[in-house]
Amino acid sequence: MDSYTFEVTDLKQWAYCPRVVYYRYCLPDVRPVTTLMATGIASHQDEGAREERRSLRPYGLTEGERAFDLTLHSAQLGVRGRLDLAIAVPTRAAPRAEAVVVEYKDSERAAGTHFKLQLAAYALLLEEAWGLPVRRGFFYAIPTRQVEPVTITAALRRKVVQTVHALRTAVVGEQMPEAPESRRPCVSCEFRRFCNDVV
Repeated sequence: MDSYTFEVTDLKQWAYCPRVVYYRYCLPDVRPVTTLMATGIASHQDEGAREERRSLRPYGLTEGERAFDLTLHSAQLGVRGRLDLAIAVPTRAAPRAEAVVVEYKDSERAAGTHFKLQLAAYALLLEEAWGLPVRRGFFYAIPTRQVEPVTITAALRRKVVQTVHALRTAVVGEQMPEAPESRRPCVSCEFRRFCNDVV
């Protein structure tokens, strides 16, 4: 067994463009921190402060205990991350106790597959940490202040495990992944100069 523990955001990135994850681990000193990255970190921190003043109504809840910026880790899965918001829902507020995961995003677009994979990974980590089932989660779009519900399906759970395996295989074996089918992400990618087979 290798010693790699991946970030939840690595899974999201892998689904978007696996080469970025490969470069991060196999060429760790080359990635620049872009203005967009720094802005995203700051807006997430600001949103956490606003969340404390909001009701739980946007998530369809009347009560629940919130935990912000929650550090999670699964030795079994080999993944760690920091969840923006976890909500513990008591049995009196739902048919049975459960936990809900919430991630903030700086986009107005509906969550793509890569974002849903990220949310499902957090669901698995939170289940392991809290011992509560996570059947649903939400994306909170910072620009529009709208929530988007996501059901944590069995298929999404399997996809998390499959993605971790694929990620581990590529990084441990130092195998350059294929470029993504769509070349749109390549246009503004900070690693474009390393990929000689894309525009």
